[in-house]
Formats: sequence, C-alpha cells, structure tokens
Amino acid sequence: MRSFIAKFARCRRGATAIEYGLICACVVLAMIVSLKLFASATINMWTNVNNAYQNANS
Repeated sequence: MRSFIAKFARCRRGATAIEYGLICACVVLAMIVSLKLFASATINMWTNVNNAYQNANS
C-alpha cells in the first residue's frame, strides 16, 4: 500500500488531470454565466415584443 501511495505521489499524470479538470470547471462556469445573461436579455426582448403587440391590438 505504501509503495502505491509513493508511486502515486511521484506521478505527474494526476496533477495534469487535476489541471484539466480545473480548466474544464472554469469553462463550464463561464458558459453558465453567459447563458444566464443571454437568457435574461432574450426574456426581456420577448416581453417587449409581447407588450408592443398587445398595445397595437388595443
């Protein structure tokens, strides 16, 4: 068991995997934030279209 832990501690592949995981997490976080902002803008746009349509028909 100790030799496995020592071998794992010397291995650089784990560090690389963690780095790629952190990069992936940052990309996903940026995507979520941008989609949330885009969704808010789109909802506001369609609300304005709906209000203009209702005002034109009344």
